[in-house]
Amino acid sequence: MPGGGGGGYGARVELEAEFTSEPFRGEGTPPEHAVRAKDAAERAGLAVDFGPLGTTVQGEADAVLDALPAIARAALAGGATRFTLRLGAPDGEPPVTPVGARRGSVLDRLIRQVEAELGAPLAELDRPGKQRAVRLLDERGAFQLRKSVAAVAEALGVTRFTVYNYLNRGAAG
Repeated sequence: MPGGGGGGYGARVELEAEFTSEPFRGEGTPPEHAVRAKDAAERAGLAVDFGPLGTTVQGEADAVLDALPAIARAALAGGATRFTLRLGAPDGEPPVTPVGARRGSVLDRLIRQVEAELGAPLAELDRPGKQRAVRLLDERGAFQLRKSVAAVAEALGVTRFTVYNYLNRGAAG
């Protein structure tokens, strides 16, 4: 994919990781394992919010995912007995995952690529934009996947019947 990084994301996708390392300490100097994990995140170039109950890092999805092993290793090397991680979108809302598609599925990736190419989420496109999105997804084989019409219909905010109409219109024209 042109311009894509190592992770295959067509657009810049932000990711947030919140992690805690144990044992916890009360007040005072943070434990070495927490400081080492924070330092590893900073070395990776991530935005870091270091707090008494955990650390939150944010950045481009590939950068966050690439940095996590080093962060976990740093915490364990610093004496952590447990490392707990939560991943998600920075706003707390997961990216829309179409019905019938698992996050990270082939169909979900195809939808994200088309959204990046068209410059907006599928549901926000006007009718010609939605028709173009269906045409692009069809060209990339999306409709060969199980339950794809329902998933694409939901992502577009239209009915399955409408998706079939767009597909038929594309075949005729």
